[in-house]
Amino acid sequence: MSRQVTEGRFFVEAPQGDLNGAKRAGRRLPLVIDVPHSGHVLPPDFDTIAPTAAILACGDAYVDELWSVATRHGATLVAALFPRAYIDPNRAEHDLDPELLASLWPHDARPQAYSERGVGLLHRFAAPNVPLYDRRLTVPEVERRIHDYYRPYRQALRDALDTAWQRHGVVWHLDCHSMRSRGGALDPDAGMARPDVLVSDGDGTTADPAFSRWVMAEFTRLGFRVAYNTPYRGGDLVRHFGRPAEGRHSVQIELNQALYLDESSVGRPGRHSGFSTLQSQLGQFAARLAAYAEQHSEEV
Repeated sequence: MSRQVTEGRFFVEAPQGDLNGAKRAGRRLPLVIDVPHSGHVLPPDFDTIAPTAAILACGDAYVDELWSVATRHGATLVAALFPRAYIDPNRAEHDLDPELLASLWPHDARPQAYSERGVGLLHRFAAPNVPLYDRRLTVPEVERRIHDYYRPYRQALRDALDTAWQRHGVVWHLDCHSMRSRGGALDPDAGMARPDVLVSDGDGTTADPAFSRWVMAEFTRLGFRVAYNTPYRGGDLVRHFGRPAEGRHSVQIELNQALYLDESSVGRPGRHSGFSTLQSQLGQFAARLAAYAEQHSEEV
């Protein structure tokens, strides 16, 4: 396995040999997958009052493992090791709630709807009615989280995308997550049942809609119930990096946790027998995606 871990904060996994020894074995295709919310390594300065179980439950458990099969088909994988409750790589750096700070923030602060729900750059809650802190955070400690965790993760993703784009003139980016089978109290679709797979592209602004339709068609072909831009339209990562007019296509993919997790378990949910089936299906999807990339790109 060609995995580079950076100070226990994130890892970048390079493409591996294809399972069938096909011509793309070990070849770097313009495919980048990032997983910002699967981390479960608690930083030593994470001064939280929330139970560890609640912190881990709010992440996307095992999504990095599920999508690691894509590296066998030419994709590069970037994944965070720290939990999203500590600092969220899928939020804008300015999406900061001033009410969380002990003093005036000396930088740009423009709270968005995420912060209003308590799940902005810095989360207020690990779960509904489960606060993360019994105090306000100091400016230096927030600056440290941004400098040591948030920016390095985003830079690693930027580097992977730029490298692919410079080599091929195009890059396809999948920002991968999981979602509860029903919307939670902090979600826009609270209490509502969800599809198997949700594909989001900012209503056609972060990727060529033709590519988004192709992704949805492939998941449908594999037997999944697929939705588009509802209830999520894509977080900050796809909105920041997706520039389809320049050949940079970013799509967010949410997998229903009921497909592979025991949602009733406490803490980081346990995997059930559906995990291996889902991983195999994602492998099939990745193989088709690799063929798509080969057909629609060429090295420059």
